Amino acid sequence: MAGMPEGTPCWVDAMFTDLEGAKSFYGDVLGWTFGEASAEYGNYTQAYADGKAVAAIVPPMPGQEGGAPQSAWCLYFASPDVEDAARRVRDNGGEVVMGPMQVGDFGSMLLVREPSGATFGVWQAGRHKGFEASPPAPGTYCWAELYTRDADAADGFLRSLFPYTVKQMDDDRMDFRTFAIGDDMVLGRMKMDADFPPEIPPYINVYFTVEDVDAALDRATARGAKVLFGPVDSPFGRFAALMDPQGAAFSLIDVARTEGEAPAMTEVS
Repeated sequence: MAGMPEGTPCWVDAMFTDLEGAKSFYGDVLGWTFGEASAEYGNYTQAYADGKAVAAIVPPMPGQEGGAPQSAWCLYFASPDVEDAARRVRDNGGEVVMGPMQVGDFGSMLLVREPSGATFGVWQAGRHKGFEASPPAPGTYCWAELYTRDADAADGFLRSLFPYTVKQMDDDRMDFRTFAIGDDMVLGRMKMDADFPPEIPPYINVYFTVEDVDAALDRATARGAKVLFGPVDSPFGRFAALMDPQGAAFSLIDVARTEGEAPAMTEVS
């Protein structure tokens, strides 16, 4: 069963020790509603924006509660063959963290750690194709950026795994690239500089769409979230980065409120 084009972000999920707390927080901040927990799949619970599936949350596995890793959003990229993707991960210096494994008739998954240390998923669609809604609809996944200290390792690995074309931002103040499938930009990569505390590991930051970033930030901070950056205006929208009450980092963006010109980009061979 065909899913999204290979290398396209197709799904996000996160593990939360306090599942009901996560439902309450994201329901208030992003307007999500939640389906019934699937006991067969570890109480995996889908989130919906206006009735369309946009993400999922899950509690720690039994016995893992005390030693569960800090909550974090995991981004999944589409693949026509997770077995082949796993081989390419190993052949190009990455680590297979989990899988490949079939998830009923929904599809097959793989969890990967790229050579610089960021973790993400790979999804081969079955009945579950991925996101059912997209921006500018509120509450939908919009964009993601990989933050890494070893940009060369991350860049080379991503291009070995997916059929990306790459562009470099023409800005001496930062090392930022975009990865595209055809004409569609699907991922950014930022090299972490000295402004990032050394204890912050490489990670992928996901953006969710909202109608009003400032209002959503007010709702988030009232519930215990911490603002990490912003809000600021950009050519792509007004956005802010934050950390939810259980430690999961993410960003909010209003794609309708743009300011300034898009930066110049140069294609990388």
